Amino acid sequence: MKIQLSEHFTLKKLLKFVFPSIVMMIFTSVYGVVDGIFVSNFVGKIPFAAVNLIMPFLMILGALGFMIGTGGSAIISKTLGEGDKEKANQYFSMLIYVIIVLGAVLTALGLIFMRPISILLGANGEMLENCVLYGNLIITALIPYMLLNSFQSFFVAAGKPQLGLGATVAAGVTNMVLDFVFIVLFQWGIAGAAIATAISQIVGGVIPLFYFSSKNSSSLHLGNTKMYWKILLKTCANGSSELMTNLSMSIVNMLYNYKLMEYIGEDGVAAYGVIMYVNFIFVSIFLGYSIGSAPIVSYHYGAKNNSELKNLFHKSLGFVSVVGVVLTVLSISLSGVLSSIFVGYDAKLFEITQHGLIIFSISYLICGFNIYGSAFFTALNNGAISAAISFLRTLLFQIVSVMLLPLILGLDGIWLSITCAELCALVVTVIFLITNRKKYNY
Repeated sequence: MKIQLSEHFTLKKLLKFVFPSIVMMIFTSVYGVVDGIFVSNFVGKIPFAAVNLIMPFLMILGALGFMIGTGGSAIISKTLGEGDKEKANQYFSMLIYVIIVLGAVLTALGLIFMRPISILLGANGEMLENCVLYGNLIITALIPYMLLNSFQSFFVAAGKPQLGLGATVAAGVTNMVLDFVFIVLFQWGIAGAAIATAISQIVGGVIPLFYFSSKNSSSLHLGNTKMYWKILLKTCANGSSELMTNLSMSIVNMLYNYKLMEYIGEDGVAAYGVIMYVNFIFVSIFLGYSIGSAPIVSYHYGAKNNSELKNLFHKSLGFVSVVGVVLTVLSISLSGVLSSIFVGYDAKLFEITQHGLIIFSISYLICGFNIYGSAFFTALNNGAISAAISFLRTLLFQIVSVMLLPLILGLDGIWLSITCAELCALVVTVIFLITNRKKYNY
């Protein structure tokens, strides 16, 4: 039976509703991880390090789609909650068209600046050529990649989270199969990994586009619209926290790579790449839950149903608490296995990776509260608070931590920086939640 946004959500019903979004985010992370496994084991650690070095730049470009998706879905869900379905569809159509135009512009700019950016990040020699080759091939699919990021939120707002999962699974399976074909069978090396990823992003972005363009049973349809500049600006402001999260993560990843190159060279970048792949999978549970539950919050906020807001808020805190403990235990206990999957062929690199992963794992006890807190305020259409949490959590606190802690703790200070940053951000998140509880009645 289809679950409506307007319903009362028991814990079972809430988990059932957000489950497709969680699986969708996990699957998105997993097929990216598979990409890394193939490159590391079948192409080499220098190409693997190159992928991890240029990836933050590529994620920055794709993050704009995620911003429009999260910020726009909050507005659309609120509009649906107010009973204006026609206006919601006009907003939705406008935002999709904006993504397509913006993606075309960014693709052109990315192709022009790929080499200078790679050099700026510290790549040279073989690593530089690998960065440029991988980046140029990947960026050709930037438009569908941005659409894929946005549809993860729009499918939930449309009341069809399971279809978003289906599109993501289709993209993921495509990537994994083509990774094997292009890298292992055809031996195309790093170019094969890039082509496989680009094709998978086209699959994941185009399928939803066709779905929303045709007659469907969801709440949203692509059609005629006009430029609603005020709504576009509000979407960008409301989704700025998610953009800030992605931008900050990418910038901080560049800084981590720079510090690791300074301390232990290419092995440090490769080890950090493995830790980030594991982190993408684990954190995707928090992200998926936040994406899946946000339209519910927005709907009941628009409908002025305060009792349901309280219900959702308290159940969400419980979910985040339990998952944080489970992920920490899993990450520490499986650190050897996870490290071996990527770099088991190099004893020194394996030791660095496992040690770093164990220290990094402590952050999972804390980060879920900050991720949900930021998404919660986005859902309440308060982009300013959401952006503040994201900015402090993913940029300012991390930059300060990664610059200072290594001076005291050496290499371990780099691995511990994320936990220190999350702890500082948690204090900020709690303050915002307490001071705004009467305003939003959650």
